[in-house]
Amino acid sequence: MNKPTTIYDIAEKLNISAATVSRVLSKSNYPVRAALANRIRATAEEMNYVPNSIGRQLKTNKTSTMGVIIPSITNPFYASVVSGIEEVASEKGFQILLCNSQQNPELEDQHLNMLFEKQVKGVILSSVSNRHDVLRKVMANGLKVVSVDQHMADFEAFQINFDYRKGGMIGTRYLLDQGHREIAYLTAPLTLTSRQQILQGFMDEMASAGLPVPPERIVVADKRRGKKAEGGSEEFENGKRMTRQLLDTGDMPTAIFACNDMTAFGVMDELASRKIKVPEQISVIGFDNLEFSEIVSPPLTSIEQPKYEMGRLACGMLMDWMDDSIRQTGEIMLQPRLVARTSVREIDS
Repeated sequence: MNKPTTIYDIAEKLNISAATVSRVLSKSNYPVRAALANRIRATAEEMNYVPNSIGRQLKTNKTSTMGVIIPSITNPFYASVVSGIEEVASEKGFQILLCNSQQNPELEDQHLNMLFEKQVKGVILSSVSNRHDVLRKVMANGLKVVSVDQHMADFEAFQINFDYRKGGMIGTRYLLDQGHREIAYLTAPLTLTSRQQILQGFMDEMASAGLPVPPERIVVADKRRGKKAEGGSEEFENGKRMTRQLLDTGDMPTAIFACNDMTAFGVMDELASRKIKVPEQISVIGFDNLEFSEIVSPPLTSIEQPKYEMGRLACGMLMDWMDDSIRQTGEIMLQPRLVARTSVREIDS
């Protein structure tokens, strides 16, 4: 295989110093005769020269690259977050290195170490870990981290989170206002703070209404099987499995609240396979308000989270932190809202 062209190759061909080539190709202010500069640029193009950005970062101690670590690249929720990050990064001339932790804390730590070794100065992280030894280590050595989506207790960093408990309460209150009293809650494994908080919001609102929730109406999915990553398709299958588990008990709630939209889509698919009509026989509500929520039939009522805005906000905050424009850490809590569609019907209480 051919080796990449270096400034030394260009210098040798033109019989000039590598320093002169570097000054021209790095757009230095150091004066170089226009004719020579044009020859250097023409030769670089002819020899297919590609700048070594990592080397430049090492030399200048400046970086135009940031890392992003998310739990699942197949979940449309995180796609929206990354889209917001990438838009702001592109506006500021930054590139992102996207890493998928596959809901695996050990893989998350490997990504953190890799990004630090690549001289990345900042990372946006949606953590799936309950321990942050590696994270604290790389931050102690200068890596700046903005946490998104999953709250990390007792952690000194910028955090941008959603009020998941409030979202759980809003969704439950809407079902109650529509006359539902027999409500089931289906959730992915309670390994993440966000999932725990949505369930807490559901339980709090049911308790506030004086309604006990039988244990069989809280269905928690099994943890991931083998090494398969938990993404959108897995959560869809979780929704189907949990709906089967719920209905096989003989229980028939009037409404099902799913922990996210992908799970809700699985719920609706399983209900359709059993000829159970939504919302005529069972209403369904999700969480995230993915774009697909408007496409499914019937369109899914869901709790909106400003996920795209979260990405933009996190990226802007990280770049300001890397530039030392801001110094004091803190937490921003984004607020949920209900998006009512036709998957929930009003019933007589």
